[in-house]
Amino acid sequence: MHHAEDRPHHAHSQHQGHGGGRRQRFFGHGELRLVVLEILTRNASHGYELIKEIENLTQGHYTPSPGVIYPTLDFLQEQAFIEISEEESGRKKIAITEAGQQWLEENQEHLVHIQARIKARGVGHQLRKNPQMKRALDNFKAVLDLKVNHEEISPAQLKQIIGVIDRAALEISQMD
Repeated sequence: MHHAEDRPHHAHSQHQGHGGGRRQRFFGHGELRLVVLEILTRNASHGYELIKEIENLTQGHYTPSPGVIYPTLDFLQEQAFIEISEEESGRKKIAITEAGQQWLEENQEHLVHIQARIKARGVGHQLRKNPQMKRALDNFKAVLDLKVNHEEISPAQLKQIIGVIDRAALEISQMD
């Protein structure tokens, strides 16, 4: 069964160079709930501000639509993890509850993994902004794909390829 929060909304429905295939989900099942609660620990917020904060957090890679955020907020409210109160302006103010804080703490390890994944995607994005780096990475992936997925490869050859990758990683890590 798919929940609304499982379907990411992207500002650009197709990414240049990626064809028309469905992109990998930004958040797995239930992960958006943790991210929303974590944002709410910093201050009470409104739905639109949560959308903007998630967009900033993911460096523009993911912008949840109202059709994703509001069902997530409904779920969190049903679980008593958040309180929603109406302000004089008519806007709804969202705050994390003690139960929400506790659930967030119980899932802290998972949240750390989500944050690391968000950061890793951001680093990859920065790398691919440089045209020469993008070309080199695309070339590397194409050669690996051809060698490993399209040819008969022996365990010895695979071990050799892994050694080349490990040496390259070591060499890059030792640069000043």
